[in-house]
Amino acid sequence: MKKIHLLILKSFIRPFIVTFFIVMFVLLMLFLFKYIDDLIGKGFEWYVILELLAYQSAVQISMAMPLSMLLSSIMTFGNLGESYELVAIKAAGVSLRKAMAPLFVLVGLFSAGAFLFSDYILPVVNLKMGSLLYDVRIKQADFFIKPGIFNNTIPGYSIRAKGKSKDGKILHDLMIYDHKSSNTANKVLLAKEGYIYNSPDNNTMILKLKDGVSYEDTRVKDARVYNPRQQFTRFYFDETEQKFDMSAFQMKRTDENLFKSHHAMLNLKQLKQYTDSNAHQMDSLRNTVFREIKSYYYYFNDYYKPKDTTLAISEPMHYQQGFVTTIPTEKRNAVISSAMSQVRYIKDVVTLKADEDTFYSNKDILYNVEFQRKFTLAVSCLLLFCIGAPLGAIIRKGGLGLPVVVAIIFFLIYHIISTVSEKSAKEGNIDTFWGMWMAIFVLSPLAIFLAYKAATDSALFDIEQYRLKIAKALAWVKGRLGIGNRMQTPQHKSLHGDYMKSS
Repeated sequence: MKKIHLLILKSFIRPFIVTFFIVMFVLLMLFLFKYIDDLIGKGFEWYVILELLAYQSAVQISMAMPLSMLLSSIMTFGNLGESYELVAIKAAGVSLRKAMAPLFVLVGLFSAGAFLFSDYILPVVNLKMGSLLYDVRIKQADFFIKPGIFNNTIPGYSIRAKGKSKDGKILHDLMIYDHKSSNTANKVLLAKEGYIYNSPDNNTMILKLKDGVSYEDTRVKDARVYNPRQQFTRFYFDETEQKFDMSAFQMKRTDENLFKSHHAMLNLKQLKQYTDSNAHQMDSLRNTVFREIKSYYYYFNDYYKPKDTTLAISEPMHYQQGFVTTIPTEKRNAVISSAMSQVRYIKDVVTLKADEDTFYSNKDILYNVEFQRKFTLAVSCLLLFCIGAPLGAIIRKGGLGLPVVVAIIFFLIYHIISTVSEKSAKEGNIDTFWGMWMAIFVLSPLAIFLAYKAATDSALFDIEQYRLKIAKALAWVKGRLGIGNRMQTPQHKSLHGDYMKSS
């Protein structure tokens, strides 16, 4: 390998690693901002948050890889162009295409790795993260007492404390309403002090109460019925314990098998199997509809044909006065009522089966979209590199200034086209193949155009060049319109000649 190739590889790998981690950090921050309400105040252990971020980092590779590829390629060739190293490489007799050959191999390896990652690793990561995120979101917030405010997070209880210690373990002037057995609180506890601690398995919260009183009303459930033997109990205590079931506040892991059939958690082989199975179910459903409603369709000529089959009908029956007039009067109401009930049944069957067919059709679209996504991730890395490398050679600016702006603009164009076309494909407006590959097909001619301009040393983004062209165009327009030139008439010529003679 030539030293030029080593120089370009070293110049590319460093910005790629830096930009990849920067983009990954930004995407993780966006994820945290999105789910901040589901993470704060629920008492998660640090390793749960770290596990969730690790899964999310793997999921975000599908967006971080193309963007970092585009940004690092622009920065690399922008730095080489700004320091005139590209000029020296071309002066040494090495064309830009030959100089970029090792990078094409490296990016090709990255693209192949992205494809293998999206087929083998990403479905597993999506499964792990999907189940963990579901458990995180459904977990209830931790039990937390605010002074002077009733807390109703524990089912069946309302707890209020006028004050508490700094560590939150000791509560003062407690009031506890127990309404587990009915909507009304038939048991009230008052205590001057309470100490909170958990059981060893953390499934039970124990509140040790001191110096209080308990009020309990033993009336019947139906308050409208008078019971002369109903009791009202008052119980004073120096110290007692009240236990609360906190199992609902513990994080419980859901079985991952419940999420395995989701389209984002399947590899190519599984997607093909699920697609074939779904197509079989759709065909079976449509055949079932035909069999169910077939027996409810009648043809009038067959239903009312003469019982004597020996009679031949010379001409087809024509119903000039309407179909109903051909039915005997004494049977007309019964026939119409029967027909209407059959029509309602057919309508109900078709409506129900149509909803099922829509469900299977949507699943088929999602499977096809995910199938195409496995390939578009790899191709998008190669495409954005083919855009970024010649673009950096043309603008000849390095660093994090202009290259970042240009990279973000082109990535937004790619992302917007991809998102809009994918949404259209999921809604069934366009085919899934065109929906997933639309952005790549649209930007591929741009990559070819930029590569041609970079190979021919075109100053595509040179402002001075466009300024000179605009000045020439304005001069040509002025020349065509005669602006700035004196239009000499015969009178002007005679005056000019008299002036020259007198002088």
